[in-house]
Amino acid sequence: GFYSLPVVGLTAVFIGAALALNIYVGGSRFNAEQFVPNIVVLGITRELGPVLAGLMLAGRVSAGIAAEIGAMRVTEQIDALLTLSAKPSRYLYAPRVLAATLTLPALVLVADTIGVMGGYLVGVGSLDFSGAVYLKNTWQFVTANDIWSGVIKAAFFGAIIAIMGCYQGDRSKGGAGGVGRAATLAVVGAAVLILASNYILTSIFTTIGL
Repeated sequence: GFYSLPVVGLTAVFIGAALALNIYVGGSRFNAEQFVPNIVVLGITRELGPVLAGLMLAGRVSAGIAAEIGAMRVTEQIDALLTLSAKPSRYLYAPRVLAATLTLPALVLVADTIGVMGGYLVGVGSLDFSGAVYLKNTWQFVTANDIWSGVIKAAFFGAIIAIMGCYQGDRSKGGAGGVGRAATLAVVGAAVLILASNYILTSIFTTIGL
């Protein structure tokens, strides 16, 4: 989690800045530029924060887990655990899934804050918004449900990232080439599942009013 913070933070600040610019351009066509802070915080907390953080960690963490587990599989270290009556699911897989499930929500909270501040910097520095008004509109518009929906998504995404890494790593075979393929498949699979589950979770949250 700590070593993933720089890439998540950089992604969030640039996405927040670009989002503010695009919303301003679109809003100016309807004389609705004042809604930039509201839409930025909503987009970051509900969608872009958890999804982009999940995709960044899919590339960084899922590949790392798959490579690590894959190397253990091809060098028969996992077979050695089974010989010693130790369950790989308990010693290798469960800790990684639990760690990712707990860590990604914390990273998303940080990403939300940084992303909103990225929009704030652009809004105040380039779009002539008042800093106090921008922050006031942001604070008054965002709700606990907006934040919680992103955090819940992040927990699911974290589990997906670790599970895909462990699954593909455990299936790897054929030496170094097999480990490389496992890492690639883990990243692609995690990314696709994150996007698909994001839609499913958004539909559920919309239905229950979260």
